[in-house]
Amino acid sequence: VVVDGGQPQVAAARRALDELGIDDVAVCGLAKRLEEVWLPGEDDPVVLPRTSEGLYLLQRVRDEAHRFAIAYQRSKRGKSLRAGPLAEVPGLGETRRKALLKHFGSVKRLRAATIEQICEVPGIGRRTAEQVAAALAGAAPAAPAVNTATGEMMEEDEPAASPPPGIRGQRA
Repeated sequence: VVVDGGQPQVAAARRALDELGIDDVAVCGLAKRLEEVWLPGEDDPVVLPRTSEGLYLLQRVRDEAHRFAIAYQRSKRGKSLRAGPLAEVPGLGETRRKALLKHFGSVKRLRAATIEQICEVPGIGRRTAEQVAAALAGAAPAAPAVNTATGEMMEEDEPAASPPPGIRGQRA
């Protein structure tokens, strides 16, 4: 298992595997700063030469994991915009759904907004605001999301984590 991180992340991964009774799987971590390779129980990292094919392989594995995770999150976010209570509002396309969510930050905050506050969003008139409010009033709150980086439950109004530095703008 290749972990994106240093000594603490490697130790956490090793503990998780041990708790599951998995002791025949090797774990290492690749720390971004100096591209150090960390092994469980070691106080110091292994530093591979910059031109090492082993280091190149580990970098590619890490980068592919990042790409896969980001593509997955983008597809989930896209599906959530195409589904859900806002998708049922007549005349409310993806652009205006995104504008509403960007303006309010979450469905929870949009649900709590008044019709007048919803009308403040560019492109949203009173009739559409009333339809949005009605759609959200009749909709059950969404199931809690899970932060895939930490495995923790997220509140509905908690923003999703941004991708790590250097990952922004990559296309899947």
